[in-house]
Amino acid sequence: MEWIQSIDTGILLFIQEHMRNEAFHGFWRAITFLGSAGWFWLALAVILLIPKKTRKAGFTALLSMGIGALITNVFLKNAVARIRPYDAVETIVPLVGKLSDYSFPSGHTCASFASAFVYYRLLPRKYGILTMILAVLISFSRLYLGVHYPTDVLGGFFIGLLSSILAYQIVESYLKKKQKV
Repeated sequence: MEWIQSIDTGILLFIQEHMRNEAFHGFWRAITFLGSAGWFWLALAVILLIPKKTRKAGFTALLSMGIGALITNVFLKNAVARIRPYDAVETIVPLVGKLSDYSFPSGHTCASFASAFVYYRLLPRKYGILTMILAVLISFSRLYLGVHYPTDVLGGFFIGLLSSILAYQIVESYLKKKQKV
């Protein structure tokens, strides 16, 4: 486990020393804000509930985010209890206020990919690709800002993927049963 921590820390320090640029701090703060409490993804899902044509995508995304939030915020963050990088390594400087919850897995990343995978699957390809790009940007912002380790983001990615698959299967199963009735 120490070797993972070492790699994680090395990547964060590389980003901090070689990729951070004050001119981009505002951009990455704005990107991370889109993922805060999943508000952007929740709003998008609610908007997609309105037209009948996109209702399935909106509902599936909400279910996917709910599953991801339960796994990430209710269970894993508390079970793993990984402290934030800036609390573990004094040379890591966060570019946003210190957070009160645990680090693993990244909730921003989980919500982003829980939604983006659904949209990639259920919406026209161009919109699915745009949501995937936004999910990648939000995930990278967590590293750039120094509030998550790379493995936190990777964990959030996989939980988002799993959540989207489960949500899709649940919705498909429900719709098939509804058609039979």
